[in-house]
Amino acid sequence: MSQDQPLSALEQEIEETRERLAATIDQLVYRVQPKTIVGRQVESIKGHFVDRQTGQPRTDNILKAAGAAVAVVGFFVFVRRVVR
Repeated sequence: MSQDQPLSALEQEIEETRERLAATIDQLVYRVQPKTIVGRQVESIKGHFVDRQTGQPRTDNILKAAGAAVAVVGFFVFVRRVVR
């Protein structure tokens, strides 16, 4: 009888480990799905331009991005005119 008890405890421990591994695998599968990755990236970008606590736009970051976009467009216009 004393041998059955440790065996039962071992079987229970193995079953608990299986359940934890299954949950971990499910989490990993969820995290690597393209839709989930895109969602995380979108939230990251939104967090850069919108304050998460207040929901107000971060004008400093928006102005930096707009300035960079204008600079890139200006550079391409300049290069195109020089090449012609």
